[in-house]
Amino acid sequence: MMRFFRFVKTYFALIVVLMVFLWAAGAILMYRNRETPPGATVLRIGHWQLEASVRDAINVMAAEYRKTHPNVYVVQDAIPESVYGQWASTQLMGGTAPDMVQVGSMLPANIWISYFNRYFISLSRDVNRPNPYNKGTELEDTSLRQTYKDGMRTSYVDEMQEYMSVPLSQFGVRIFYNKDLLKKLTGRDESPHEYREFLAVCKEIASHKDEKGNNYIPIAGSQYHFGMWEPMLCDPLTFGAVRKADFNRDAFVGNDELYVAIKTGLLDFQFPPFKAKFKMLREISDYFQTGYTGLSRDDAVFLFAQQKAVFMTTGTWDARSLQKQAEGQFEVGVMDFPLPAKTDPYYGPLVEGPNYERPGGGFQFGIIRTSQHPDIALDFLLFMASQKQNEELNRIIGWIPSILGTKIDPLLQAFAPHLEGVYGAFPIWLGGETGVKWLQLYSLYQINRISYDDMFKEFEPFYKEQGLKDFLEQQRDWRRGMHQNERLLAGIRAKALSSTGSDAGSAWVKYRALTKDRQIWSELTHSRQMKLIEKGPDSRIGPYEYSPEVLEKIKKRLKENPEPQKSS
Repeated sequence: MMRFFRFVKTYFALIVVLMVFLWAAGAILMYRNRETPPGATVLRIGHWQLEASVRDAINVMAAEYRKTHPNVYVVQDAIPESVYGQWASTQLMGGTAPDMVQVGSMLPANIWISYFNRYFISLSRDVNRPNPYNKGTELEDTSLRQTYKDGMRTSYVDEMQEYMSVPLSQFGVRIFYNKDLLKKLTGRDESPHEYREFLAVCKEIASHKDEKGNNYIPIAGSQYHFGMWEPMLCDPLTFGAVRKADFNRDAFVGNDELYVAIKTGLLDFQFPPFKAKFKMLREISDYFQTGYTGLSRDDAVFLFAQQKAVFMTTGTWDARSLQKQAEGQFEVGVMDFPLPAKTDPYYGPLVEGPNYERPGGGFQFGIIRTSQHPDIALDFLLFMASQKQNEELNRIIGWIPSILGTKIDPLLQAFAPHLEGVYGAFPIWLGGETGVKWLQLYSLYQINRISYDDMFKEFEPFYKEQGLKDFLEQQRDWRRGMHQNERLLAGIRAKALSSTGSDAGSAWVKYRALTKDRQIWSELTHSRQMKLIEKGPDSRIGPYEYSPEVLEKIKKRLKENPEPQKSS
């Protein structure tokens, strides 16, 4: 007996942990047994959407699917965002993952790519076939890929040249506002559409006090919400850097290209578009509540729901919950981000268009190789991706359907993406010590403890010198990746050599595309960048700019050879 008590005392903590684990495992098994009858085919689907409407919508889809597949039951594993990445990694590596797993932002892109390679089934063959559940609609004979509003672009993994997931929804970010409070404080029936007008409205709101003597807050903010104002409103002002730093001419500025442009003097942080971005950030964040950088997403939502703030930016994923919180209290409106007018004395010359929003599907699910029912899992995803069911799924959740010809909630009409516009060209993040330095100074700028000039007076020399180490480390990482690419290419080449007909042609196309994009082109880009750093640019002219001499020649030629008038 004494030995028993001594054993319990020594291993008490371990025994408690083991008992809790066994209790949790038993509870999960009992819950799943209640969900499914004996002998049923069980499909597990894992996701991080804890909103009740999401789980309700999937349950409705499962019930509808069971009308034609009576023995198939769907069990959801809804995991909190904060631990989803660890949970997915553990489940995949341990071979215990659900049949269908939501993929996306909860893990870095490079981690998902490695997981796709190891644990997921490719869907490339299936996306070019019609979705059988679209029978009787205008999409009946259309390939699955072409039934999507974005052509199923987000499910295509460039690094693998494969389609790896089935998206079910589309998302967008806009500004939500309290219509009743806006009317009460400003007398306006409509939201402001122009940037200066928006600032004037915010100023007027801030001048009013509630019944307790507290000032109303124009914009409910937090660190989470700040991250939406920056890319949606401010970043497009930096588009002009594309003309100076897009060395590989792919229409985007990478963080390596921006570093080379700054290092070689083609750009500096006094570049007017860069200064304009941070000036706008300051003007907007001055209307957030005090201490917003230390507040959470829920803190801002609470202010908005309590009618202490008029505006708040968030995405379609919050639309339904905000509607429910406001129900019976106030009316929620949605507005676009207010763009400065072309006549604006400061921003006007720098505004080249609205923010370009690449339409893309979200709420994506991949199928696991260890699934005991991969064909049924795919069939269920196709069922939810059909025109009728995708519309119903998203109606219940309050999101935007991803399939053509579907109807959306009137509140979400304002989320229609801008298909023409510009995008940001200020990818300052290099990682390493420069990344740490940037976060420190940027945090001070956000709370108005440091000016723009002082911030970059300290950051620019550090970025140029220390950034070289981080830049070269980035280049070495890409080089290391080339060895992995070679192993992948060897497998594709072997498949191409052993295949016949259309399969062989497809494999060779993939082999050539990957070799060009990931092995040859990246090496040429690296060599050019190193040459620019070591020897400097041949001139101060960027890749899309013309020298004054060339511009003068063009003007002269146009005068000598004017464009002929078109006959009516």
